[in-house]
Amino acid sequence: MIGELIGGRYVVEDLVGTGGMSSVYRARDNVLERQVALKILHDRFSGDPEYVERFRREARAIASLNHPNIVTIIDRGELGRHQFIVFEHVAGENLKDVVRRRGPLPIHEAVALTTQVARGLAFAHDHGVVHRDVKPQNVLIDEDGTAKVTDFGIARAIDPGDELTETGTVLGTSGYIAPEQASGRRVDSRSDQYSLGVVLFELLTGEPPYSGDNVMAVAMKHLHEPVPRVRERRGDVPASVDAIVSRAMAKRPEDRFPSTDDMVAALEAAQSSMAADLSEGATGVLRRGDGRRGRPARRRRLISPLVAALAVVVAGALALVFVVTRNDGGAGAASVGSVKLTAVRDYDPQGDGSEHAEAVPRATDGDPSTFWTTETYDTFAKPGVGLILDAGKEVEIEHLQIATDEPGFTAEILAGNNSAGGFVPYSEEQEIGSRTTLELAGGASYRYYVIWITDPNRRAHVNEVRAG
Repeated sequence: MIGELIGGRYVVEDLVGTGGMSSVYRARDNVLERQVALKILHDRFSGDPEYVERFRREARAIASLNHPNIVTIIDRGELGRHQFIVFEHVAGENLKDVVRRRGPLPIHEAVALTTQVARGLAFAHDHGVVHRDVKPQNVLIDEDGTAKVTDFGIARAIDPGDELTETGTVLGTSGYIAPEQASGRRVDSRSDQYSLGVVLFELLTGEPPYSGDNVMAVAMKHLHEPVPRVRERRGDVPASVDAIVSRAMAKRPEDRFPSTDDMVAALEAAQSSMAADLSEGATGVLRRGDGRRGRPARRRRLISPLVAALAVVVAGALALVFVVTRNDGGAGAASVGSVKLTAVRDYDPQGDGSEHAEAVPRATDGDPSTFWTTETYDTFAKPGVGLILDAGKEVEIEHLQIATDEPGFTAEILAGNNSAGGFVPYSEEQEIGSRTTLELAGGASYRYYVIWITDPNRRAHVNEVRAG
């Protein structure tokens, strides 16, 4: 396939991975001049109507799912013997590779990544699609640390009118398969919950809960053996996280969370209880680079305003001092050098004018366990909402860093010299990860900078923001 032109526009560059039903290639879109992922059905299945329809159904299922934690479909087609689907290209690695490379993840990171996956699955479930093959191999992590669910090849409608796969047929991956799925019974969104519970178990312990000599032996353990407790294999896991795994992996679907949205809420509550770990550098961001790739960047501990300094000498002569202070007046302030940003008010010019004004100071209070939050939106039908930061004087800022315990929202930076409005765009729009640095346009000085959230992904948190 390497070098072939597919669909008149996609040039196959190299093989990324292969499975029982299809192979995935990196390809070049000659029309839009970008890289894409090209999934091609194996030739031996091209003449089988059921496999062809299953492949087409994957395209239809994902086409209806526009969510930051689900890989986006771009195109579908067929050319001669080739059935193909074109996806966005995610530069990164899958969760299985992350665990193989790093072993058990830090608890906060494992929970943060699982929360992102749960949000994507909840969105799919709300739109009538059950994945049925949730596993670490089917979760891609991009360079900003965003988790994206992929491979809906055996997905099906929650309430289908014409199922391809009838009751009694077992599909899925044995290491992560729900008991009802392993026995060929009907599956629903709670089956995906079970599999996600297994994924979280593996992220925390470095291995799935069950092992065996063959796939059938493992599937039988999912059916009959008690659910092992995470805390028995890793004692530092909080009881709240252990309880989430146990409930998600309950043998009976009715004993799991009532909905995946409820599982998301439980994961978010666990994150909030661990949010103080952010001050230790718990960002959940996986970055590519040298041998330390994927390790969370260590953030400096908060220090008293009466004590000031951490000196780092690089190449013999570079000193950097970073101080986090708190204002006596109630609004927090983060400082880097002489630039001090204070969160002063919420900004909702196209809405009701209020976005949790009482929580505004928390975005720069020096405490990463607190946060300013937007309202919760089922639909978002306005240009944006924002948080206004005051530099105290007109200054030029080159970068602005946002830390959040709820990554996945989209934002840009606006700037101006009047806190009442008239702001101008001052950065590119960007999806915000657990800790994201936005590069600002530069070339002008402003007193006020606005975190302008154009898509809150239901709800956006800003735990800490600083200039840098």
